[in-house]
Amino acid sequence: MLGLRIKAITNLSASVQTVGVFDSGVGGLSVLKAIRKEHPTVDFIYIADSGNAPYGSRSTEFIESRASHIAGSLVGAGAQIIVVACNTATAVAVEKLRSQLTVPIVAMEPAIKPAVAHTKTGIIGVLATERTLESLAVAKLCRKFGQGVNILLQPCPGLVELVERGELSSAVTREYLRKLVSPLIDQGADTLVLGCTHYVFLEAEIRSIVGPGVHIIESSAAVARQTMRHLGSEMNIDPNECAGREIFFTTGSPENAQTVFSQLWGARVEVQALENRNAPVEV
Repeated sequence: MLGLRIKAITNLSASVQTVGVFDSGVGGLSVLKAIRKEHPTVDFIYIADSGNAPYGSRSTEFIESRASHIAGSLVGAGAQIIVVACNTATAVAVEKLRSQLTVPIVAMEPAIKPAVAHTKTGIIGVLATERTLESLAVAKLCRKFGQGVNILLQPCPGLVELVERGELSSAVTREYLRKLVSPLIDQGADTLVLGCTHYVFLEAEIRSIVGPGVHIIESSAAVARQTMRHLGSEMNIDPNECAGREIFFTTGSPENAQTVFSQLWGARVEVQALENRNAPVEV
């Protein structure tokens, strides 16, 4: 069927819905945290395709293949809803996923619309991967909402890799962020869009560079609200009686993932390896 084998799904509850969440790596944990805050009783399966990260410089065919493999495997493992917690995968592959799968798919998009509504200077900066910024999806957002506004698109090659290594506040990360955002501020941007889920974990460092006068926007809360609309019945379940659980997987090194996942999640978590990450095997 699809290229991933998932184990230990029996740990999940049969009495609540299961949501599958995936990203090119660990960035989607920022989205999962936002959804978990809204949905204390839901079970989650999270897949980080860290063995193939980053997606930002990958071809359309590669990203579509990985998204199809992972989303299909999540459905095969029992997920009733899929959250594509990756702006690049959304921009490149979400339409194909929706044509392949019958379960609801909640996807990301850079928060250009609310940024345009918020700006006072009429200049916003969008930080994202090269592949996201080159996509038709972003072009459509800029055309639809960018009338009368200057939208500065800033590709950030290498930034995902820093987050994947857990380097959130190193001197190297801080200096690279300064090089990325300072030109945007110098051109008058008063609003920055974090167009990659990895970058949410760098918000504090970005804030220290740009100061309190610049508004920073990302999409995780909006994705959580959209997921809530699909999980309305879950709101009737008492979280004290049926607390939701998370199962974490990576296509990279589980030993490395253990440290970074726990750092980003804010608590120690177990991360399991996916078997045959590139081979088309049955779930």
